[in-house]
Amino acid sequence: MHGFHSQLHMAAAFDPNTIDWNLLRAFVTVIEHGSLTRAAQRLGASQPTLSRQIAALEAQIGAPLFERAARRLKPTPQALALAEPAARMLAAAQAMAHGAASASHQLAGTVRLTASEVVSAHVLPPILARLASQHPEIQIELVASNRLDNLLEREADIAVRMLRPAQGTLITRHLADWPLGFFAHRRLLARRTKPTRDNLLQQRWIGFDQQMQLIEGFRAAGFEVDRSLFGFRCDNQIVDYEALRAGLGIGIAMLPLAAREPQLVRVLPEIELPVLPVWLTAHRELRASRRLRLVFDALAEGLLAWGQGAPG
Repeated sequence: MHGFHSQLHMAAAFDPNTIDWNLLRAFVTVIEHGSLTRAAQRLGASQPTLSRQIAALEAQIGAPLFERAARRLKPTPQALALAEPAARMLAAAQAMAHGAASASHQLAGTVRLTASEVVSAHVLPPILARLASQHPEIQIELVASNRLDNLLEREADIAVRMLRPAQGTLITRHLADWPLGFFAHRRLLARRTKPTRDNLLQQRWIGFDQQMQLIEGFRAAGFEVDRSLFGFRCDNQIVDYEALRAGLGIGIAMLPLAAREPQLVRVLPEIELPVLPVWLTAHRELRASRRLRLVFDALAEGLLAWGQGAPG
């Protein structure tokens, strides 16, 4: 019974008519990131400010929301009970703002995009240049990040993603599946033994530093490797691609991208690699905004054409 009365008290204290939306946003961000430091960086606020906001919300609710566990903040049962309703409240408020913002159908204005670092650097610029020549009144903001931004919180209007978005409230379009392959610079191949499945572990490789995807992929294919396999290691995929172009080792690249580099040669084609599904995602307000629809369609056409520029 005590827990039931506690929940009733929480529900009464959590009054949307009086709640400070800044406190709510601070709470949801800390829940998502599990750390005051990372949440403060995400919000562009100082850690003491964020800490005071959480304390103020706890005072309003009358219950603690987080417990310190090692380097992370562990949500209390009260926090977990409030997390989803709080996120829905923020999403609803953002939806109202979206509706007001899309009232104008003028093309002039800004569209904010997000895409992975490699796509942002090597794929989007010519597509966006063509768009700019046709519609110079549209300004573009591009967030180059491998992190999956939450479109519901207006971090971007349109996203290019390499997996299907899980949020059902978004407009999504599956454009293509870009194949991956192993590549090496001609200069590297000229001075080393031709890469084969049998001598794969004796080759010089480009890989990640802290990320484990490549190691896990090799192990899944039957090769017991560790990070020492990779003679060059970096978690930035743009740097890894430039290292591949410079001849630092064998690396993985998208076929449509590597096909545009005459000095890169595909190796080990017998080893099957996964494809990258290309999804274009946008807010539902896309239907009401001529500017967003135009940019969305230009990206869809450009990305589809870019992927078809590679040999099958």
